[in-house]
Amino acid sequence: MQSFLRSPRTFLRIAQVNLVVVALNIVTGAAVRLTDSGLGCPDWPACTQRHLTPPLSLHPLVEFSNRMVVVVVTALAGLALVAAWRRRPRRGDLLWLSGGLVAGIVAEAVIGAVVVYSKLNPFAVATHFVIGILVLTDAVVLALRAGRAPSAGRLQIEPGLLWPARAMVGLLFVAVVAGTTTTGAGPHAGGKAAARLDVPLTDVTRVHSGAVLVLVAVTVLTLWRLARSGAPSGVLDRGRWLVLAMVAQGVVGYTQYFSHLPATLVGVHVLGAATVWTAMVWFYDGLWSHQPETVPAGTGDGSAEHPRAAAAVAP
Repeated sequence: MQSFLRSPRTFLRIAQVNLVVVALNIVTGAAVRLTDSGLGCPDWPACTQRHLTPPLSLHPLVEFSNRMVVVVVTALAGLALVAAWRRRPRRGDLLWLSGGLVAGIVAEAVIGAVVVYSKLNPFAVATHFVIGILVLTDAVVLALRAGRAPSAGRLQIEPGLLWPARAMVGLLFVAVVAGTTTTGAGPHAGGKAAARLDVPLTDVTRVHSGAVLVLVAVTVLTLWRLARSGAPSGVLDRGRWLVLAMVAQGVVGYTQYFSHLPATLVGVHVLGAATVWTAMVWFYDGLWSHQPETVPAGTGDGSAEHPRAAAAVAP
C-alpha cells in the first residue's frame, strides 16, 4: 500500500476522484434543500439526540444521505493528504492543496452544524454553499496540478489580457453569491418552517441576472480580444466551452424563474453553477502552458524517466 501511494499516477487518480465527489456533495446538498429535508435530522452529527441513524422516512433519509456523502468526501480528502505526503517525488504545492481540501471540508462540516442548529438560517445556508464552491476550486486545481510539472507555466496570452480574465473570475463569484441570495429569498428554504430573506424575490433575481449578463458580456469581449491577439487554439477552445456552459446555465435559470422555480430545475441550476465554476477555473488555468511531469524511475508505478512515461501521467 505504501508503494502504491508513492506513485504520481495514483495521486492523480485520487485527486480526480476527489473532484467528482466534491461536485457530488454540492448536488446532494441542493437535494436536501429542494426536498424540504434540511431539518430531517434535527441534531448533528447524529440524526437525533437518541439515534445516530435516521428513521425510515423521506426527509431524515435524504438529510442523512447527504451527511454520508460528506463522510466519503472527508475520507477521500484525508487519503489525498496522506498520498501527497507519501508521493515521490513529494511536492509542496500538492501538499498545500490537499491540506486545503481537508480544511475546506472541515469548515463545511462546521457550517453544516450551524445550519442545523440555526434552523436553516439563510445566511448560514448561503455561506455553506460558497464554502462548497471554494472547496470545488481547490479540488479542480489539485486535479489539474497533479498531472504536470511543479514549475510555473508559461503565459500563452498577452499580459494585458490577464486582467479581463481575472475580472471574469471575480464577476462569476459575484454572480454565485447573488445566486445564493436569490435562493435565500425563494421558496426552497430546505424546510417549511425555515426563515427566508426579507427581500422581494424579483429584486434579488434582477441583481443576480444583471451580474450574469455583465459576466457574459465581459467573457465574450475577452474571447474576441484573445482571438484578435492570436491566442492559441487551446485557450480559445476552453473559452468556447465556458461560454457554452454559461448559455446553458442561463437558459435553465430563466426557464426555472418563469416556470415558478420547480425543484427539479433548481437542482439542475445548482449543478450548472458548479459546472460553470469548474469551466471558469479550467479556462483560467489554460492561459498558461505547462509541461507534463517527468516521473523518475523507482516511484512505485514502474515508469522510467522518459517523455512517454511523463505523458502517461498527465491528465
